[in-house]
Amino acid sequence: MRSKPAMTGSRLARQMRSAALVGVLALVSAPVLAQPGSPVGLWKNIDDETGKAKALIRIEEKAGALVGRIVEILTPGKANAVCGKCEGALKDKPVRGMQILQGLKKVEEWYEGGTILDPNNGKVYRSQLRLVDDGKRLEVRGFIGMPLFGRSQTWVRQP
Repeated sequence: MRSKPAMTGSRLARQMRSAALVGVLALVSAPVLAQPGSPVGLWKNIDDETGKAKALIRIEEKAGALVGRIVEILTPGKANAVCGKCEGALKDKPVRGMQILQGLKKVEEWYEGGTILDPNNGKVYRSQLRLVDDGKRLEVRGFIGMPLFGRSQTWVRQP
């Protein structure tokens, strides 16, 4: 059997630099799955009336504002639901994949100035949200006019 020749110092250094570069590129190009100090990530929304999980929503930051899209419906029998009460371009479109949050920007501890769509009734509400419980939960409020006139849900961060 032949033995491999020993690596020279410069060859070993080049391979180590290459491996480090590949590692850095993998980290930089990987999608951001969750940011504990930010709402960016995957969330399970909990119905404020029933206490049951309804959907998984992926929140991302685009052009300096948060947007959220339903990636999975958890309610039994509604996996293929469409937004029959939505208006315009969203009318009768699948709820799965639908963008329901948009335009939220950070203002102190809250994210404000955006809207949230309720696919159950097709209505769009003003919205605000904030992280609670060390970023493990998200308090999401939809309202008409002032936040006082609305309802809140708690969403739970998913791994």
